[in-house]
Amino acid sequence: MAQLNVSDVTLSFGGLKALSNVNMEIEPGLITSIIGPNGAGKTSMLNCISGFYHPTQGEIYYKDKKLTHSSPHQVSSMGIARAFQNLELFSGLSVLDNLLLARHQNLNYSFLHAVFFFGKASRVEAENRGYVESIIDFMELEPYRNSLVGNLSYGVQKKVEVARALTLAPDILLLDEPMAGMNQEEKEDIVRFILDIQKERYITVVLVEHDLGVVMDISDRIYVLDFGQLIGSGTPEEVASNPKVIEAYIGEE
Repeated sequence: MAQLNVSDVTLSFGGLKALSNVNMEIEPGLITSIIGPNGAGKTSMLNCISGFYHPTQGEIYYKDKKLTHSSPHQVSSMGIARAFQNLELFSGLSVLDNLLLARHQNLNYSFLHAVFFFGKASRVEAENRGYVESIIDFMELEPYRNSLVGNLSYGVQKKVEVARALTLAPDILLLDEPMAGMNQEEKEDIVRFILDIQKERYITVVLVEHDLGVVMDISDRIYVLDFGQLIGSGTPEEVASNPKVIEAYIGEE
């Protein structure tokens, strides 16, 4: 059974259709990639899933919950987290503080407990701190935990962006071009973490990525978009031999 179901989703901006009757089924525990040329609608699809855009038509379901018109906060609280292509971090805060801030929705204690910091407030803060520390350890960010994010290299900042999403303890992780702008060594590092996230933390991964070599190597299933339309789907082998996909990428039948 699909963990996430995208049914006939259309997204329009005036007369422009960014997505047109797109259908996808994201199965639990797999790495599912969404690929396509520039402007194909890949990020628009992630925006619809994560609540930043609301489809003009169609429905999106996560398990038995309808996400179609949910806010980003509601989507994240259901168990879907996202790492952005453009870094959405606080450059003036440390790595640790960025990750702790991402856990704010888990700080469910009263104002009175917060003022005097006893009982439930102290316990919840300790639990959240412990979870963040486990993510820092998992993503191998210990050397940078107290460093200002703005002083870190681009590759490390991208790791922090992924770690920030992981602090939400998601069932599904949306990754929007996590390897964009990286050198080969940094790409290999991120690929290793994506595989570990799937296999060790049992998180479903939805990946948007331009590096087709990476996509073909690590994906269980691939969906291909072109001008907002779904032109192919299947295993890496099936997609690689699909004439419509070949035409979209290299302009030949």
